[in-house]
Amino acid sequence: MSVSTLTLNDGTQVPWIAFGTGTALYQQDASDSITLAIDNGFTHLDCAQMYGNEQSVGKGIIASGKPRSELYITTKLNRLSPGQTAKTALQESVRKLGVEHVDLYLIHSPSAHAGRLQQILKGATIPPAVNQLEIHPYVWKSLQPVIACHKEHNIVSSSYGGLSPLFRAQGGPVDPVIKQVRARLEQTRASPVSEAQVLNKWLQQKDILVVTTSSKADRIREYLDTQNVPELSVEEVELIETAGAQLHKKFF
Repeated sequence: MSVSTLTLNDGTQVPWIAFGTGTALYQQDASDSITLAIDNGFTHLDCAQMYGNEQSVGKGIIASGKPRSELYITTKLNRLSPGQTAKTALQESVRKLGVEHVDLYLIHSPSAHAGRLQQILKGATIPPAVNQLEIHPYVWKSLQPVIACHKEHNIVSSSYGGLSPLFRAQGGPVDPVIKQVRARLEQTRASPVSEAQVLNKWLQQKDILVVTTSSKADRIREYLDTQNVPELSVEEVELIETAGAQLHKKFF
């Protein structure tokens, strides 16, 4: 399956969905999970210094047999050790991953405050290409200033925790809307559509880069199949966002 891409402000392309190596894989051996993800179609791997598993990610890449040229690798800087610079921290991550380069390097847990981002951009010679934040319907309203800033400067918004409303806030106001939209999409598609696909489709239609993860092959394929799900209508998008605005809740 060919994965759809987003265009970054330097003209390069990034796969719209990435396999995350945090959460359940935090400080764990990620090699088998990485191989499973690649074998089932993921080409974008979202890694991080903080996860403490970059070395095992590299082992999983090797085990998959997938050429480096067919993968897109992101990693993130969390903190600097004494005497370390961002450049040397990046070099250490690259060494642990067992590759010659990464495609995208992010700051872990960046500010979601639009004013702070604008202040950084005033002195930046090269604007950020991607800013990764917790994005889902329960924080969407509060994120509007920073999302607008991203659009103004052609910065791609990236989401982690996008499925949190389904697993961490069951019974919340978006639940009945998601079920309603899922039923309509399933009827339109004439094949199964999951609630996770509804939320991921909502994110994709916002041109948001999605980071997600799973230990199950069928779930991995389901997430990748989101791009083939029919689009949500304007009314359905509004229903999700209106329901999400009824509860402000962060999970990370």
